[in-house]
Amino acid sequence: MERKRARWAGRVLIREVTQDDHDAIWRIIGPVIREGETYAIDRDISREDALAYWTGERQHCFVVKDGGQVLGTYYLRRNHGGGGSHVCNCGYMVLPEARGKGLARKMCEHSLRMAGELGFTAMQFNFVVATNLGAVALWAKLGFDIVGRLPDAFDHPREGLVDALVMSRTL
Repeated sequence: MERKRARWAGRVLIREVTQDDHDAIWRIIGPVIREGETYAIDRDISREDALAYWTGERQHCFVVKDGGQVLGTYYLRRNHGGGGSHVCNCGYMVLPEARGKGLARKMCEHSLRMAGELGFTAMQFNFVVATNLGAVALWAKLGFDIVGRLPDAFDHPREGLVDALVMSRTL
């Protein structure tokens, strides 16, 4: 995949990941995965396996920096091959202490632009945990529709079995 240059999104810089970012990325994704409330990833996954999942060769991975500190990260990858290869998928995570500052919106807006530049014609979120109300509302504001509901598909550590949503939009 062709690599893209860094871009400023307001006062934050969004750029592709380098190997030097792995410690910062782990500080973001580690706590989110361990919380077990928003991603269907084994809560006990190793650091190495989590970083391979998030920053793997078959996807684009970005970090969001503000004031020189990495505060968020996202990946963008082909959702399926063959006849579904025009649809991409993304995952976004923000440092717990940086939540509520609009970084997820900036990352999603950036990912929508990047997806178009990479030739994708749609973006699909395969598994949005329905109790993640902030994410569901943000994705809806950014033009995503709920196109499917998977009843009791996610075992939330506090809420028990909850629905997962499939959300999609064209680019």
